[in-house]
Amino acid sequence: MMDLPCVRWQDHVTRKWTGLDPELQEQCTSLREIDDVFKCALRLTTQDDVDFVQSISAEYSVQKDSEEAAKFRERGNSSFKARNYTEAALHYSQGICFAPQSSEQLSLCYANRSAALYHLQDYQECLDDIDRALKNGYPSHLLHKLQDRRTLCLKRLFVKAKEDDHSLTSKNHEGPGRVKAPSVGPLTFGICPQAVVGSSVEKGRHLVAVERIVAGQEILTDRPYSCVLIPGMEEVKGKGGRQGTGREVLFGTECRRCHRCLAETLSPVPCEGCSYSRYCSTGCQQEAWEDHHRWECPLGADLMAMGVMSQLALRVTLKAGLKNVQMAREPIRSEQKKSVLGCVHHDSSDSKQSDQPDSSILYCGDSYLSVFHLLHHMNQHSLCFLYAVTAATLYLKLSRTGPLPASWSHSKPSAARSQSQHEPDEEGGDADWNSELWLLGSAFLRHILQLRCNAQAIITLQDTGAANSPVQSNREIRIATAIFPTLSLLNHSCCPNTSLMFSTGTSADPCGSDVPADASENVAEYKHEARGVTVTVRAAKVITPGQEILHCYGPHSSRMGTQERQRLLHDQYYFLCQCEACSVQQVEDGGQQWPGAGGGPQESGLLCCKCKGPLKSSCGHGLPSSEVSHRLQEIRVDLEKAVELMERERPGEALKLLKRTQCESEGILAEKHPLQGELADATARAYATTGDWKNAASHLERSAVAIGSQYGEDSIELGRQLLKLAQLHFNGGARASALSVIPKVRRLLCLHCGPHCHELQELKAMEDCLRG
Repeated sequence: MMDLPCVRWQDHVTRKWTGLDPELQEQCTSLREIDDVFKCALRLTTQDDVDFVQSISAEYSVQKDSEEAAKFRERGNSSFKARNYTEAALHYSQGICFAPQSSEQLSLCYANRSAALYHLQDYQECLDDIDRALKNGYPSHLLHKLQDRRTLCLKRLFVKAKEDDHSLTSKNHEGPGRVKAPSVGPLTFGICPQAVVGSSVEKGRHLVAVERIVAGQEILTDRPYSCVLIPGMEEVKGKGGRQGTGREVLFGTECRRCHRCLAETLSPVPCEGCSYSRYCSTGCQQEAWEDHHRWECPLGADLMAMGVMSQLALRVTLKAGLKNVQMAREPIRSEQKKSVLGCVHHDSSDSKQSDQPDSSILYCGDSYLSVFHLLHHMNQHSLCFLYAVTAATLYLKLSRTGPLPASWSHSKPSAARSQSQHEPDEEGGDADWNSELWLLGSAFLRHILQLRCNAQAIITLQDTGAANSPVQSNREIRIATAIFPTLSLLNHSCCPNTSLMFSTGTSADPCGSDVPADASENVAEYKHEARGVTVTVRAAKVITPGQEILHCYGPHSSRMGTQERQRLLHDQYYFLCQCEACSVQQVEDGGQQWPGAGGGPQESGLLCCKCKGPLKSSCGHGLPSSEVSHRLQEIRVDLEKAVELMERERPGEALKLLKRTQCESEGILAEKHPLQGELADATARAYATTGDWKNAASHLERSAVAIGSQYGEDSIELGRQLLKLAQLHFNGGARASALSVIPKVRRLLCLHCGPHCHELQELKAMEDCLRG
């Protein structure tokens, strides 16, 4: 599932547009209000369009299927026999999601998954699956297996409980004040007191510091109004995957994460109606059902064909419901203003959001008003007709899924009534849908248009090394797309003064998982409050009063040249970036961008093959840009081959290839070139795989130099690289070297991730061990 609808649907809508009378095309393009555009698309949408969506969605079937469930159970059995219990649990989970309710296949998959979870020492989850297997009619002649497993689980849990009690008693005997009990209560969201919402014609609504903000300080914490998981973006590492290659079996993000809070889970709870959606708990399952999934479930295949942005826009609309849409369309009444004043810091200047003169919009994840009034840039969208027909077609399908929910108000404001009373009896749906709920269709289209500029990728780190790798190796991946009301206030900079950190599931808990014993009655409620997706924005450097608070929308000065950044930003966000990085680099580069250049000519990292100085040096020797690109591409191809050899557990061959590539690269790449850093990192990984910790650390130090040059000495990228270096020193027994690196790592992790991140816990355990 991509951001845009599938190609077949795009082609269908293109044919529909070209088949329209030129006069009708001109009439459509002249419309300037979203309501009018949606009504026009609704009039043009026919049963043929609905049927075409039905034919496309057949490729994305999400129906329950006993035969598919049986196939996944057999794959799980193969992984179980190979003692790859994580892989087995994921295969069994796939079987559980495909198995029809109360079927024998469902009970067998639950029982088999309980066995895998037992071996993974997830004893409570194992007991839960045993109960589910019994509830779904597990065969009576096999019941003794479940009974024996239940007994073993209970024994293990009893022993663990005794060990935990002993550990807690030991800590309490260490003296008062040694263990700080975290307070139990809901998380705090919003903007810090040192920042306010400002407004100007040039910048719209934005965030400005009114007091000094120190590096590492939290500026805002926000939760998404809605988010949608992106399938196929993550993999689970484990041996015994593709036959003959030794590579890992791949599982998409949708197999590993809760479709509501994005928490990782090996024992998801399936949707009872479709084979796709799954959750980390019955709580998330029920909340998703009430929020949106009771409507999405019948349309699951259609939504996958229509893309992430369409699904997220529909999810926002369904969560809001008719009453909130109607309220957002009207000016805020004075009594409503009073209820929201003081919740966040803001001024009374004109809003950055569209069609909203009032400043009393709540900036927090549950505020639909702040989402509704985000800019939509409808008149600049080149795909407006595609989005409009998509919204109209899904609206017609949605109108046939069932009666309206009781929680939605049927009362119409006078403005809405006057607009809808002239609405024709559209094809499909009942009278209520046609006379009133077209407003939801219009809101749906509005949100699709908004998301092009206001959607936020949720990023997490994915392990890229083998499961048994002695050195940590990871990369950032996008696991979901969301809309954050408060985060949307921040404008872009290619060299931002903030860093973002996302939390999923219960990891948003700032106090960790150690809840005090005397607060046990509130634990369930607390964890329920903490569960979900959050984003925390921290100052990456000191921000002085009057400075705007900025974050990067994607194109970063450390990753690409000025022209490419400006082109991408203009294409997606409709503005020409003139941030500090763009202004400085335009002057320094004189408009020329060299492949692999991270900044001006002296920092490009490319060497002249004649004088070995910077490529654009005073020796006058030139090198065509095409030749530079070709040589860099050859180096990258060799690097990818070496990484693949390591994944196939052939580090010796990888090391030989990397050494040869490094020798060849020295004639064109300076020590600080990003590609030189990647080569050094891969070489360190190869040495570490063979247990040569000293050489591994030496090459990782070279990689850290390149990363520091590219991203900066205060960057999170350098912090993560230095964490790997500390691990190598630790594994190699280089006590002094490890202890010298740890303070640098701690400072950078605290700066970007906060004092409670799990990497710091790992670092502390390492330091405690080294200090004895």
